[in-house]
Amino acid sequence: MITVKNLTKKFGGFTAVNNASLTIKKGSITGLVGPNGAGKTTLFNVIAGIYEPSGGFVTLDGKDITGLPPHKLFNKGLLRTFQVAHEFGTMTVRENLMMVPGGQSGESLIDVWLRPGKIREEEEELRIKANEVIEFLEISHVADELAGNLSGGQKKLLELGRTMMVDAKIVFLDEVGAGVNRTLLNTIGDAIIRLNKERGYTFCVIEHDMNFIGRLCDPVIVMAEGGVLAEGTLDEIKANEQVIEAYLGTGLKNKVTS
Repeated sequence: MITVKNLTKKFGGFTAVNNASLTIKKGSITGLVGPNGAGKTTLFNVIAGIYEPSGGFVTLDGKDITGLPPHKLFNKGLLRTFQVAHEFGTMTVRENLMMVPGGQSGESLIDVWLRPGKIREEEEELRIKANEVIEFLEISHVADELAGNLSGGQKKLLELGRTMMVDAKIVFLDEVGAGVNRTLLNTIGDAIIRLNKERGYTFCVIEHDMNFIGRLCDPVIVMAEGGVLAEGTLDEIKANEQVIEAYLGTGLKNKVTS
């Protein structure tokens, strides 16, 4: 689904992503791991159109999407979440979900003045879809809570729910486990697996929790110093001496293999 070829991103004299190449297969849950500063989030940002690459290209379903802005990629079904959730804090969970689809009639002043019935009809359809997402994610108990009052894990679930409000093809998840307790992380993992198996979502996941990666991801891609160091199953990655040294440093093999 995604092909990244010789992708490079420089910030002045610093190279954050260095000639990286990888593929993400349709229907997979691909893990992206590596030490802090390896270039993982920058790679996500280039693929998702937040940064323009300094070199290389990206394709989606065989079509060049290099440098397209996020809103155009959104319309093509490429979405991403962030390490820090970007919710509308003064709106409810349900309202946050209803805000997602673009091109709503309520965005047009002419429709507001001349077609209020059409707007009400669309809003009811969105409400029904939002309620389905809320039920799927098992967050009905906070459906009418202001999003700003949610816990970190609940905000991550909400971000995942927002990807369900449109026809997502591939979702890039950036550290879904950051600041999330184990119970909610398991709930998030369950939702990702269900979306993958039941609805055909393709995911690429940045995460430092190897138990979470091992439960969800195959293959796992390792980045170090801006480039792709290795790819394989988690067991293969754990046994790779180069990965162990780059990820944790010499002498810490027991930690990565535990």
